[in-house]
Amino acid sequence: MGLFDFVSDIGKKIFGADAEAAENIRDYIASENPGIEGLDVSYKDGVVTLGGKAESAAAMEKAVLLAGNIQGVTEVRVDNLTTPAVTEKVEYYVIQSGDTLSGIAKRYYGNGSLYPRIFEANREVIKNPDLIYPGQKIRIPLD
Repeated sequence: MGLFDFVSDIGKKIFGADAEAAENIRDYIASENPGIEGLDVSYKDGVVTLGGKAESAAAMEKAVLLAGNIQGVTEVRVDNLTTPAVTEKVEYYVIQSGDTLSGIAKRYYGNGSLYPRIFEANREVIKNPDLIYPGQKIRIPLD
C-alpha cells in the first residue's frame, strides 16, 4: 500500500508553483491534525510523498486523502510513512456527480441515515456533509 491515485484538476487549491507545494501541503495536513508525528512532505510533478510516523492507520489514510484532494496532486505515496497495522476495514470511494453522503451510506450500509458515519470518517476532508464534489476521494469505514 504505497501509492494512491487522485484526479489532479479538482480539489482545494493551496499552491501556485511547485516550489511552494511541499511546504503548503505539509502545513495544510498539519493544520487538520490527522495524527502524523514528524510529518515530512515532498512534491514533484503531481506526486506527493509523505513521511513520518502515523499514530494509526486511520491517521495515515486521512493524511493521504488530505494531500490527494488538493488540486494539482495526481498521486500520494506513503513509502516513508510508518503506520501501525490496519485494524479497521476501509474502502475508498470517488464521489460521482449527483452523489450525496446519504446516498453513499445507503449503497454501503443499506441505510441513508447512517451518512454521519461517513462524514465523521472524513471530517478532515469534508467540512460540510452537504458540500461534496465529483472526483473527491473519501474513505468508507466498513466495520
